[in-house]
Amino acid sequence: MAKDSENQSVAAGLGIVDLQSYIDEYQVEKLPFYRKLWGYYRNRYGDGNQKSGLPDRLLRRNDSGECKEIVIENDIAWRVHAMVDFMFSKPVTIQSLASDPQRANEIEAFLRDVIKANGGMGFYQNLALLGAIYGYVDVLVHADSGKRILLEVVEASRAVPVLNAHDYRKLNGYIIHWKQGTSNAGQCKKRLWRMIPLANKDRSDVTHTYVWTPEKCVYAKNSKNQKHSNVIESQINIIGEIPIVHIQNLTQPYYYEGLSEVEPLINLQDELNTRLSDRANRVTFQAFKMYLGKGIDGFIDRPVGPGQMWSTNNEGASIEEFGGDSHSPSEDAHIAEIREAMDKASGISPLVTGLVRDRIGNLTSENALRIVMMGLLAKTEKKRVNYGDGLIRMCRLILETAHVLGVFKTNSAERLVRIDWPEPMPTGETQSLINAERKLKIGVAQKQVLAELGYSEIDQIAAK
Repeated sequence: MAKDSENQSVAAGLGIVDLQSYIDEYQVEKLPFYRKLWGYYRNRYGDGNQKSGLPDRLLRRNDSGECKEIVIENDIAWRVHAMVDFMFSKPVTIQSLASDPQRANEIEAFLRDVIKANGGMGFYQNLALLGAIYGYVDVLVHADSGKRILLEVVEASRAVPVLNAHDYRKLNGYIIHWKQGTSNAGQCKKRLWRMIPLANKDRSDVTHTYVWTPEKCVYAKNSKNQKHSNVIESQINIIGEIPIVHIQNLTQPYYYEGLSEVEPLINLQDELNTRLSDRANRVTFQAFKMYLGKGIDGFIDRPVGPGQMWSTNNEGASIEEFGGDSHSPSEDAHIAEIREAMDKASGISPLVTGLVRDRIGNLTSENALRIVMMGLLAKTEKKRVNYGDGLIRMCRLILETAHVLGVFKTNSAERLVRIDWPEPMPTGETQSLINAERKLKIGVAQKQVLAELGYSEIDQIAAK
């Protein structure tokens, strides 16, 4: 109760009603689902995340205490990685829409420096990865005590958005909440936490909570041994709006969350693991050939092998062979159909990763390859609209924050930018130059053409 009352007092000062209820709802309804999405994507060795989706008949131990053979093949992670590679295989180009070319160059250079200081390509790829897993990703734009602008990627498992009751697209507040495990024990005891429950007595979970509103930002910390949350820091929100950039992976109407790439694959992944485990157990049971000897004296005393001979006067004697793995076409067809269903659900086929086999026949041209990858390319274009809008809003918040801090002065018109995406499909350099030449002939700006070719402003200046 002490913790609830403390959180309510903090919330009252921020204009958020019943802060603890938002956190409790998040921990009960949202957090387990987000952890499941991450677990099925990551499937870390030893955690058994995908194993939990297998039926009881495979997990049940027999009378001797042994389990059946389990086969887990993570068919989700490589699909997510392929989507990220297509989204951000190359850096995007940010072009300022400022009317003065010199001023536009300065703004672009400033934005590049900020993004590079916050991870560069790694930052972009983290956006795409977390968005694909959870269905959305948020970016917190703020500054540290040294007026250095920070871009913090907030994963869904830490985000508690406080939505407007009349418009789900608007935020009344934004809570970042997570627990961090600490211990006074040595490194040896830390390794025993998972094996010996009593070793956890030295463990103390520290809860961190950031609360953002248009007026303030408050940071509070609470440990397991404390009765009250300690407000460590409270500061004025200098830009007058919640500095959160919300990006939906794929649009989902009337929901804050977008559509996850992992969620529709979970049931198919469970079915695939089940059938692979069934096949492994069948093969194990039938892999060894056995022999039944009839009417042969001493048959069991001599091993079966090359050069072995038996003799008998019994005309009815025989040796029968049975066992061994037999072909099961229905089983193989079912597993293949599951993989094809995952291809359809994700829009990603093994061809994307270079596993050609014999599926494209004599199709070798770029257009033929586009037809084969049509689903992935269409999905990538849709996602680029959402991520592009998010990056535009992020650049505006960066410039506005820098302006308020006095680091880099701009006006509202100069904070408008455009995002140019590289071609998702690999093309030959000759064809790229031909396309660029044709664009120049019809009047496309040289700066934009060079940006599409992957040449930054720095490269253009160096060339001069």
